[in-house]
Amino acid sequence: MASKGKPSPRSSVRPLSDEQVARLDARHRLVDPTRYYPTGPRTPNTAEINAQNPKATERLLEGVSKVLRNRSKVRAWGLEHVPETGTFITAASHVTMYDVFVPMMSLFHMGRRPRYMAKAEMAHWPLIGKWFRLVGMQPVPRGTGQARAIEEESIRIVTSGRPLTIWPEGTVTRDPKKWVMSLKPGLGYIALESSRRLGRQVPIHCAVTWGAASINQWWPWPRKNVVMCYDARLDYADLLADVDSWGEEPPAEAVDELTMRVLRRMNEIMAEIRGERMPQEGYWDYRTMSRRAW
Repeated sequence: MASKGKPSPRSSVRPLSDEQVARLDARHRLVDPTRYYPTGPRTPNTAEINAQNPKATERLLEGVSKVLRNRSKVRAWGLEHVPETGTFITAASHVTMYDVFVPMMSLFHMGRRPRYMAKAEMAHWPLIGKWFRLVGMQPVPRGTGQARAIEEESIRIVTSGRPLTIWPEGTVTRDPKKWVMSLKPGLGYIALESSRRLGRQVPIHCAVTWGAASINQWWPWPRKNVVMCYDARLDYADLLADVDSWGEEPPAEAVDELTMRVLRRMNEIMAEIRGERMPQEGYWDYRTMSRRAW
């Protein structure tokens, strides 16, 4: 049974047990992100909300929230870290497609309307593809050689003051153990270059979700536990110390270092949610389909 943490006969992934959720709740006070303002009263970003198709967004949000409540027991901690105003970047895990909907829904319920980078195919999904385009999706055409143009558009979004959500793995993780795999360097590049243009460090927050990998989408009952952590901002001020000496773009070494810091932090958070140690032999590298040392 799921409550005892045993694998479902329909899934090879061990469900997130009720006991582990209770331990997380005792440590962090979990809240329900499928409802508005789960951490307490907030001032919604009205200008942002009104600028992003408010009626379509509300319909999509209501629909997504009902589906997630029906198919899982979603809880979260750290949503008080979501700024009420100003730009920020969310780096979200991508173990399953739930890792798209949980942070998106949570940020919307906190009164923010981020733009978000998502594979272009999602814009053509039946029923909800049109809604995705209406509520802030920035399509990413994969394998087209347009990486720099996509990054430039992302930087424009951030420097205009809007929050941006990125799934930096680029696709659902290929790690056989379902940890966060290697990240695309675009996250580091966007954060560093946006910070340079704004003259200040753009906040990066890691959003890590675990529990949905054990859900059988054709028969999701009994509902499984799904927990997300929205982490405090990741500090990378040291990588901006010599910003005046950069050339036309951030140094590759700085981009790689920031990318690795985010990867490590995301896996540290996932380890806490799962109640396990992250793989000591290294992270899963998408290019080689093997583990590389931390």
